[in-house]
Amino acid sequence: MTTEIYRDAWGVPHLRADSAHALARLQGSVTARDRAWQLEVERHRARGTSASFLGSEALPWDRFVRRARLDDTARRCFDELTRRDPETADWVRAYVDGVNEGLAACDAPEFARVGLAPGRWEPWTPLAVWLATHILFAGFPAKLWREEAARHLGPEAVGLFATDGPGTSGSNGWLVEGARTVTGQAVIAGDPHRFIEDPGVYQQIRLACDEFDVVGLAVPGVPGIAHFGHTGTVAWAITNAMADYQDLYRERLRRTGAGVEALGPDGTWRRVARHTELVRVAGEETVEVEVLETERGPVIAGGPEGLDDGTPLALTLRHPPRVTADLGFQALLPLLRARRVADVDRAFDLWVEPVNVVQAADTEGGLLHRVAGRVPLRAEANGTRLVPAWEPGHEWTGWHEMPRAGLADGVAVMANQRGPAAELGVEFAPPHRADRIRALLGERRQWSASDMPAIHTDTYLASAAPLLDRLSALDDLTGPAAELRDRLLRWDRRMDADSQDAARFAALRSALVRRLAAHPAFAALTTPPAYPEVFLPWLALLPRIGFALEHLLRAEELYGIDRAALVREAAEEVAGRPAARWGDTHRLTPWQALPDPGRQAPALAGDHDCVLCTSAVPGWTDLAARGPAARYVWDLARRENSLWVVPYGASGLPDHPHHHDQLPLWLKGELAPVVTDWAQLKKESDDE
Repeated sequence: MTTEIYRDAWGVPHLRADSAHALARLQGSVTARDRAWQLEVERHRARGTSASFLGSEALPWDRFVRRARLDDTARRCFDELTRRDPETADWVRAYVDGVNEGLAACDAPEFARVGLAPGRWEPWTPLAVWLATHILFAGFPAKLWREEAARHLGPEAVGLFATDGPGTSGSNGWLVEGARTVTGQAVIAGDPHRFIEDPGVYQQIRLACDEFDVVGLAVPGVPGIAHFGHTGTVAWAITNAMADYQDLYRERLRRTGAGVEALGPDGTWRRVARHTELVRVAGEETVEVEVLETERGPVIAGGPEGLDDGTPLALTLRHPPRVTADLGFQALLPLLRARRVADVDRAFDLWVEPVNVVQAADTEGGLLHRVAGRVPLRAEANGTRLVPAWEPGHEWTGWHEMPRAGLADGVAVMANQRGPAAELGVEFAPPHRADRIRALLGERRQWSASDMPAIHTDTYLASAAPLLDRLSALDDLTGPAAELRDRLLRWDRRMDADSQDAARFAALRSALVRRLAAHPAFAALTTPPAYPEVFLPWLALLPRIGFALEHLLRAEELYGIDRAALVREAAEEVAGRPAARWGDTHRLTPWQALPDPGRQAPALAGDHDCVLCTSAVPGWTDLAARGPAARYVWDLARRENSLWVVPYGASGLPDHPHHHDQLPLWLKGELAPVVTDWAQLKKESDDE
């Protein structure tokens, strides 16, 4: 068996082996050497053991993972994968063998900081990492918010606050057919929006063997290239479809001498699976967690005694992988082997979670725009709120057929808006990013791969309109506030890092959001029930108001609130502040398992509803933890004309030259070339 490791000028690994299985082993080994600390953090997070070395701050997540039974679900999915698709199961095992080899030779300094040694990966660990990474993508905690909003404000509040919430993740993606490009071949481009992490959540990589040669963005800890790839003759990319495929059931539980029972929809009390687990916490006492599972699913909040504040409530989570023991890993090898759009299409027929919109194109002119994943058929109420487990009518009765869509004027655009997946979801992102991308693509008839970064980095903020409209209607402002109004009405609405007017607008917006959140009309929503801490971002009133501000300002009536008065107060407050630039406060703050207090937070352009989506939380902070976790441009004419970038670099080692070397490119909106000529790469090693 021959394996070869090459690197390009940015340290991106280009791997070559005789077979797919040998290549998977090599991918696991190289990923472990490049990202050892990251892989171990993800393994522990997937098992619910991260508090053992990260301390009490990680305990809420570990509790959730244990109660939701994520590791057990991954194990079940791997067992079913072994039964249904033994080739892919062996391929995953090969990757895990490589990870274990790489971890044994790693020298990442973070391990010494916390007194941790790399552990051993199990065959199902990649599935557990995938599941833990995506379990919150469908935003099921938003149902807790809808329940609270409807209970305190009435059912109309659900629509009023329906917008891209603080815990969701999305993307931009666009496909331009060959008739609209300078080469006559399609171009696919975009950027996934996720919490920015250091090391990054996407790994640039090339995988080549006798069967395939694919460049793309891999998820560290998972074999293959699932989300964004280019085989030379076909390329694909995804965005979050914003589908709803996870349900929360209210349960009636009771303790008996034999254990715990749950009331089912047929009026019968049935035994609940129960056991306890111990969660170690660095520097503190070990915590015992009771793990319960009804016929609907694992209990993730409350129990027979209710929530911690005494609220009589227990909630179970039902989601496809737990129900079917299928995580969709059967799609991964077919994607690598794809040669045409039809191959990509068949591979995504096997996709499960998360539910995505897929765009693909091939060199023969084939195009694909479809939804992929598994969404259950059930009552409409299941998608919007908590439903009673003891009442009939909330069962799953089958699966939705995944919708398909075409192109309009030679382009397809997805930015988490209400598009092809409309029938599958409840809340979608506002249409601003999608509308802006379409408008930009409409400005010319012919596009090239090198033109696409200008779209990636567009900073126009269409969602500023409702607040500016309210501001323009004020005619009784003091001198400084009137000057602020006049400046903002002349502003080009671009959230550029060096723009003082963008900073003024953001300050005005935040001042208004704080006033709305403090209004007595919303007082009942300031303190939610004692749900587990991991769900609180979805229940926080101030971010909910910040992200729904457009709706709140445009609503015909808003619970008797004098919005003009609040806008006036906000303008008077902000007018007296010294001038600043948006980038002075809008800065990148990535998540790190071990934060570096000395690191610099670079200035950012963009905002939540810009194509350059760098999300702060209006009213709370201008710092951005979410943004483009990668940018890519796939050129179907010549793969070597494709482009990409990640926020930091190819290496996860803090002192490595390729740890942060792509950050300057990412900040400027520039992309690095995708190198495909082996002669231009530097050979690192080979093994016989």
